[in-house]
Amino acid sequence: MTNVTLPLPAVALLFASSLIFLLHRFLYKPTSRRGRLPPGPTPWPIVGSLISMLRSKIYFRWVLSLAEGKDIICIRLGGVHVVVVNSPDLGREFLKKHDANFASRPLTMATEYAGSGYLTVIFSLWGDQWKKMRRVVASEVLSASRLQRESILRAEEADHFTRYLYNLCAAGYTIDVRLALRYYCGNIIRRMVFGVRHFGEGGEFGGPGEEELEHVGAAFTALTCMYAFCPSDFIPSLRFLDLEGHEKIMKQATGLIYKYHDAIINKRLEKWRKWRENGGDDGEKKDVEDVLDIFLSLRDASGKPLLSIEEIKAQFAEFMYATVDNPSQIVEWALAHMLDHPDTIQRAVEELDRVVGKDRFVQESDFARLPYLKACAREALRLHPVAPFNVPHVAINDATVAGYFIPKGTMVLLSRVGLGRNPKVWDDPLAFRPDRHLKDGCDNVELAEPDLRMISFATGRRSCVGASLGSLMTYMLLARMIQAFHWSMLPGETSMDLSEEKRSLFKNEPLRACAKPRLSKLLANL
Repeated sequence: MTNVTLPLPAVALLFASSLIFLLHRFLYKPTSRRGRLPPGPTPWPIVGSLISMLRSKIYFRWVLSLAEGKDIICIRLGGVHVVVVNSPDLGREFLKKHDANFASRPLTMATEYAGSGYLTVIFSLWGDQWKKMRRVVASEVLSASRLQRESILRAEEADHFTRYLYNLCAAGYTIDVRLALRYYCGNIIRRMVFGVRHFGEGGEFGGPGEEELEHVGAAFTALTCMYAFCPSDFIPSLRFLDLEGHEKIMKQATGLIYKYHDAIINKRLEKWRKWRENGGDDGEKKDVEDVLDIFLSLRDASGKPLLSIEEIKAQFAEFMYATVDNPSQIVEWALAHMLDHPDTIQRAVEELDRVVGKDRFVQESDFARLPYLKACAREALRLHPVAPFNVPHVAINDATVAGYFIPKGTMVLLSRVGLGRNPKVWDDPLAFRPDRHLKDGCDNVELAEPDLRMISFATGRRSCVGASLGSLMTYMLLARMIQAFHWSMLPGETSMDLSEEKRSLFKNEPLRACAKPRLSKLLANL
């Protein structure tokens, strides 16, 4: 008999296969002893379905494809069960009926960077840190009274945005809609937090300078890595490999954010220290101009600073991530669809003319009487959410939800795509039809969706505290663009490209369009 020597890789493969078989046979515990998990692919021991995910390259689309057409699935990735929900009824089970048990967040590499060690409202785990930061943000930044006081600031930024578009038109430029929208969103948060629109001199025609482009670009880069199914989030021992380069990307992106923020925060902190050293706390009240001043002035019951500088810096970075994405995404897609359906633009223009007229620009006080315009924004959000899933929830303890066993530590994802485009929920779900939100003559149209037929600001304890601000920004952007300008496709275009990027839910190509002044006299006087 001839001796056959197997090559070393083959030996290693046989050994690994045998080990996996033995582990599967003797270590894997059937879930039936504890309860029935939601249906899903049969996992391998240790790695679960991680290898299949890695083969897919675009991880979130692999997850969406597995979940498509199903109300709920469970995918085990490494040692973590990931439950994906496409059903509004099941979504309400998790985030309303069992809200208290699913109020925490997963520990991930990207959010560790983004939240500077989980110090912030969105990324922190359930507990005292989250409660403190949410209380501060809700009462000092996003309260109804604070938002009302800052309406003048937002009106100024709406005027600046409108003037910027007018300047581009006057110079004969086509409009890079995505750039303009993101610039406005960045301006809002920079004005609120730091009291500045530009970090430097600004750019041509009153637009963004290099600093603002880099600032907003870094925020969107970081957003692409957050909750992106990074392999090391499921098998932490893989983190040193940085398989997809996510950690390097997050370091660079967050570093850019902090580069711009830290200089302002440190300078302002020094001013406050000098003011206190000069007896400012003894009866003299310091002028509070923006959110940074508010955060630096807050004191606990013993008179010590309520927030550390690390908490302030982390929360301000999170404000940037949370503010720039949804309004710009919604309005870019809304205008793209409306250009593809000119009758929708005409109807929105007629509504604006009827409610606002042509002698003044639309203001926030008008929004309640603009249901069709808001329906256009809501329809764009339904079809084109900024992310495929909501911010993940984590099971604090074992639970049984709708008859399924959900182990402690399970990551629960409500699919924005699966809910918003669900044919069981929406007729003709891939069509842009704003009228679907105006049924029965209802004028009470908002982006918020408490019944979870789509995901806007979620619900429950971890719902978005910035829902009101996000809605105001979105409506203002769409209203000003449509009221002040005539919009058309670029020369030679007969239909709009409505395809998505493969690696995100952004429009495949940034929307570029032609705009001509519609309210010339008003625009000239801005």
